[in-house]
Amino acid sequence: MDRERITAQERGGAPVQRRRTSPETLRLRRAWPTFTVGDIGTSLKFYRDTLGFVVDEIWEREGRRVGAALLAGSVQIMLSEDDGAKGAGRDKGLGFRLHLTTIQDIDALAESVVARGGALETPPDEMPWGVRAFTVVDPDGYRLTISSEG
Repeated sequence: MDRERITAQERGGAPVQRRRTSPETLRLRRAWPTFTVGDIGTSLKFYRDTLGFVVDEIWEREGRRVGAALLAGSVQIMLSEDDGAKGAGRDKGLGFRLHLTTIQDIDALAESVVARGGALETPPDEMPWGVRAFTVVDPDGYRLTISSEG
């Protein structure tokens, strides 16, 4: 069975019920990205102190922090310190962007990120698809676009 593709413009922005294909399509319940980071301390400071994530778990190996699980609302991300096996100083976040949505006021949220020492790659703005969004870049180059729900 072919999958019907309908653009947002064709459907007037309304949700579309999609037919399942045969064989049955994958149906997931959760996803949590794991970011390979250069320095766990620097990344924890950024995600906790600048963005406002809560530290759920810290992982240690031989008495040294090597990773963490972080929460923001119902979203979880993981940080794992690079062991250097693929080369020290390699690009980590290149070509990656995580889109996150919130019911919080986007402008106030962006202001609080800046007030806590963060730099915005793009300031809050209206997107053509009807949400307001801004983008920050973490210490390893991972882009996080935070937007209103649309």
